[in-house]
Amino acid sequence: MTERVIPRKEVLIESSVPGGGVPPASMDELRRQIRERETRVRVRTRELERKTRELLAANRDLERAIAERKRAGDRLRRSEALLAEAQRLSSTGTFSWNVATDEITWSEQLYRIYELEVGMPVTVERIRSRVHPEDVSLIEKMRRAAREQRGDAGFEWQYRLLMPDRSIKYLHAVAHPTRDRDGRLEYIAVVQDVTERRLAEEALDKSRSELARVARASSLGVLTASIAHEVNQPLSGIVTNASTCLRMLAADPPDVDGARETALRMIRDGRRAADVIARLRALFGKEDAVTELVDLNSAVREVIALVASELWRNRVVVRTELADDLGPVTGDRIQLQQVILNLIRNASDAMCGVEDRPRQLALRTDRVAGDRVRLSVQDAGVGLDPESSRRLFEAFYTTKRGGMGIGLSVSRSIIEGHRGDLCATPNDGPGATFSFSIPCGSRA
Repeated sequence: MTERVIPRKEVLIESSVPGGGVPPASMDELRRQIRERETRVRVRTRELERKTRELLAANRDLERAIAERKRAGDRLRRSEALLAEAQRLSSTGTFSWNVATDEITWSEQLYRIYELEVGMPVTVERIRSRVHPEDVSLIEKMRRAAREQRGDAGFEWQYRLLMPDRSIKYLHAVAHPTRDRDGRLEYIAVVQDVTERRLAEEALDKSRSELARVARASSLGVLTASIAHEVNQPLSGIVTNASTCLRMLAADPPDVDGARETALRMIRDGRRAADVIARLRALFGKEDAVTELVDLNSAVREVIALVASELWRNRVVVRTELADDLGPVTGDRIQLQQVILNLIRNASDAMCGVEDRPRQLALRTDRVAGDRVRLSVQDAGVGLDPESSRRLFEAFYTTKRGGMGIGLSVSRSIIEGHRGDLCATPNDGPGATFSFSIPCGSRA
């Protein structure tokens, strides 16, 4: 800015001395006053210029702040719109609950999940009216635990809604405690409608069960000869003992003691045949899965008895090493026996072409780290090549002529359903070892 120059004013002072001149002393004083006024004017001018620059800078900062606030508001509105759309797409709602005041605030999506009018007051009674009657006690228990909460631990729970049209929704909620401005306990929660996922999981479980039954049925045809042998032996014994019993009773005098002993043997053989039929009906029936405590060693022995004739025909020598301190596992006995049966038959098939060494099949049970029980089936067959190892558990992949390729896939699904894992490893020598491990009864 150009400095403003103030012209000096001519000061006319009438001379009071002869000749009309100004006394020298008065002239000096006048010049001094003029210089002081000019100095003050310059200082004041510079001060005004400085304040003007500061005012202009402050004005620019204010304009930038206003523009940034406007952009922030736009971003906030966009974020809120994106959050609302994300909640709608993921069927996820949010709410806050002030424990002291019972004040509840819902997001729009949570209103939609509960099928209530958006914006209407949310009360505990209104929430309870939508909760499935069997899960109301769960919600009340959660609310009591939240009121007694100490520390910063959150909650996670699943419950159902019973809608006016009698349909059921499955919800999964996670809540985290915090404090409001007044220091009062408040919970911020996320609630997701998992109905579609739950129904899909149920459909998948049903499909897996049906596939497992198909796998069992396919094994039935292969076991026909073994079944006939297992049933024929006790039936032949019953016929023979019955004839012997008749002869003893027809003797003179009748051999009552011998006839009684023969009748007991008939009863024994009849029960043996009945046991074979019962095992087959259980293994190849269509009963739903039953969770119970299972003695894995006993289950192994039953399966070995079922396939003993088939193994004998294939010249397979079975060696068992079953741990005495194994303890029970929790699961479905029939499904676990299906897995054991499949592993034994696969091991037997892998040794069909072996002629230069014994066809030895080893079954072992033991306890492993993490309080788990393991079953291993080791064969001396052709072993595993890298390609087979990668695709071994894929559905419909098989290396056997005429195989369906579902046995190992179904077996893995069954073991994973028991919170376990199924794996295959090549032996140091010939053959391979298939093993699965599942938690003990208390852990499962």
